[in-house]
Amino acid sequence: MQEGLEIRHAGAAALASALAASRRDTLATFAAYAAALPDLRVPELGTLNPPLWELGHIGWFQEFWIARNPERGRGAAADPDAARAQGVRADADALYDSSRVPHATRWSLPLPDAAATRAELARQLDATLALLHEAPASDDGLYFFRLALLHEDMHHEAALYMAHALDIPIADARWQPRPLAAPRRPLKLASGRHRLGHAGAGFAFDNELGAHEVEVGAFTIDSRVLGWGEYLEFVAATGHPAPPHLRREGARWLEKRHGRWRALDPDLPACHLSALDAEAWCAWAGRRLPSEAEWERAAIECAGDFEWGEVWEWTASPFGPYPGFVAHPYRDYSAPWFGTRRVLRGASFMTQPRMKHPRYRNFFVPERGDVAAGFRTCAS
Repeated sequence: MQEGLEIRHAGAAALASALAASRRDTLATFAAYAAALPDLRVPELGTLNPPLWELGHIGWFQEFWIARNPERGRGAAADPDAARAQGVRADADALYDSSRVPHATRWSLPLPDAAATRAELARQLDATLALLHEAPASDDGLYFFRLALLHEDMHHEAALYMAHALDIPIADARWQPRPLAAPRRPLKLASGRHRLGHAGAGFAFDNELGAHEVEVGAFTIDSRVLGWGEYLEFVAATGHPAPPHLRREGARWLEKRHGRWRALDPDLPACHLSALDAEAWCAWAGRRLPSEAEWERAAIECAGDFEWGEVWEWTASPFGPYPGFVAHPYRDYSAPWFGTRRVLRGASFMTQPRMKHPRYRNFFVPERGDVAAGFRTCAS
């Protein structure tokens, strides 16, 4: 999983290449939405966003924090409220600022059409790359370029799991789960201390900072996440509801993909499960979810045996600040969600490889089942 480590230390040339690649993926996925949904309308649900709004928001975010940000060279110490010049679109803040535009209103905003939005994104990216060429080669000087890249990558993953929820085909082999090759086996770790969180150079999100020593008791953790065959034994035995994209016909399970029902591979990682589904399986099997400290310690200390990156993994830990937390300029990234979300660790097959990092903290409400999430189990 070196790619995620490298991009957080990447210089200007690598960032320029990654920003261009991320934009190609964004536009390709948007094209798939446009082909499947000629009016680009999606249901008004809390887990979805209108695709045209998503596209405009990605460009707005990059421009807001880079081209329009007079303090971009100060990195995480920048004043988020510094006065900004007008951007490519005069009313962009009123349309795309996710901190100020209520979610429910995004379906009725007077958004520019797809052609105009794509043209604006091209101009915004050109400006970003020009400024990147001149940026200081320091963590502060590159902070907002790294942030904008990872922000776009996150939105691309959100577009992929939204496509899964809406059964929209994405013609890209990278975004397909792979069967779990190795058997699930226990990894035993003795009690000991672990440094939880990020310290040192490179980019980090604010909620990862505040590295601190924690005492972790002895525990056993699965070497990999559960596969569908293992999870569906529990569904069959207990009557627990299966995810809506699965159905049973006699002795076999089917999954719906691209408008068709097809046989489910039991060796694929169990995915699109909520934390409540995971906890129900654990209660049935006499297991538990790991804490994020246990997950991180196992991922780092048992790197050769601890398989991760196929699905996001629910943990037992509530999402909260590490000691000494200080919000970064993008104030709404972490702090508003402390105490209301659950931590997930790892990455999924939908995650851009450069995002994968063993200390990255994802976070969703435990009821969410649309994310590409599954789980591994643990015991004391």
